[in-house]
Amino acid sequence: MNGDLRVAYRASREGPRDIVFVPYWDTCCEHLPELPSIQGWVEAMTSLGRLIFFDQPGTGASDPVTLGELPNLEQWADSITAVLDDLGSTQAVLLACAAAFAPAALFAATHPSRTTGLVVLEGYADAGGTSNVQDETKVAMVRTWGSGKIQRLMNPDMPWNEEIRTTWARHDRLAASPRTVAFMFPLISEVDVRAVLPTVRVPTLVVHHTDDPFIPPAKGKYIAEHIPDAEYVELPGRNVYHFVEPWRSSFQEIAEFLTGHQAEVADDRVLATVLFTDIVDSTHRAAEMGDRDWHALLDAHDAVVRSQLARFRGREVNTSGDGFLAMFDGPQRAIRCAMAIRDAVQALGIEVRAGLHTGECEVRGDDIGGIGVHIGARVSALAGPNDVLVSGTLRDLVIGSGLEFEDRGAHELKGVPGEWRLFAVASP
Repeated sequence: MNGDLRVAYRASREGPRDIVFVPYWDTCCEHLPELPSIQGWVEAMTSLGRLIFFDQPGTGASDPVTLGELPNLEQWADSITAVLDDLGSTQAVLLACAAAFAPAALFAATHPSRTTGLVVLEGYADAGGTSNVQDETKVAMVRTWGSGKIQRLMNPDMPWNEEIRTTWARHDRLAASPRTVAFMFPLISEVDVRAVLPTVRVPTLVVHHTDDPFIPPAKGKYIAEHIPDAEYVELPGRNVYHFVEPWRSSFQEIAEFLTGHQAEVADDRVLATVLFTDIVDSTHRAAEMGDRDWHALLDAHDAVVRSQLARFRGREVNTSGDGFLAMFDGPQRAIRCAMAIRDAVQALGIEVRAGLHTGECEVRGDDIGGIGVHIGARVSALAGPNDVLVSGTLRDLVIGSGLEFEDRGAHELKGVPGEWRLFAVASP
């Protein structure tokens, strides 16, 4: 309890230390740890200790508040006390991003015996001069809240597709209403804890991205310069969030700060079948049809592709213009999905080409990469209209499936060693 208000929290299994993810007004602790975009980071952080999420009063799963009851900075800091007390935790590391630095700094200064460390990610001590607190940003946030689009704006380096946007949109709606966003905005836009910084006497790490357009590095440097013995690390990147891709460099700094050594965090590698598709002669068709009709056709095409991906258990990775990249855990389903897409879009008066390969892929949050994806892209580039072109590796994995193939010969794939034999799926 924080006064008369109940504070919702969620904690992972116990570990060598407690790590409190300090929020501001835009989280739902019930949903945030389950977002696909942050799963890799959450798993890595739980290797360092018990990771604790909570929601400030008025947001997420915590008690609602009215305009006249809006929490102040002291009450935000008191939420940390309430959560630690309920868990029976005597000490914790505080991890704070952006505006959440203010209550974290106040708690660390007031309760140094309960704060074993303070990690600041894209933090600022005062809102003045930060572009994320300008009036036009407030209007844009309120207008688009619930759509997931604000996360894309704040984190341009994060992998993005319609599936990712949908998950963030749901999190927005579970975290706060547009009216709550408007109510809470003055608190983060007027915060100023500069006077508190010299009194923070706990080990502090400040990590900031070099090209963050919302919270410039000067804000992070100011914090590090005014907290005694604080460490400042600047990393390449543009994201406000350090818990979405690419998060590994930031995590390694946190791990070294907490444990004394950098953790080895390898990209997850899985065997998968990748599918690339795109519309044949799209540039000519777009010019011929005009923007409005072309975009309507693209929407219809996208709906067809997504329908078939769902049917064959494929996962959309991303889209680019008129093309899709998807991955499958079954090679035969991937081929049959490509054939179904090829046949279905003909009703729209268009043709697609498809290229597929099965190989080891690096899973980077919601994105994928590695040589397997690179080969799939090269195979796709060699496909003709209505072709479903596959690598020899993939063809060998579906022998006995009833699928028939036409040998398209050996090819050199740009940037890939050796020769690769390619096969087109024979039309039924």
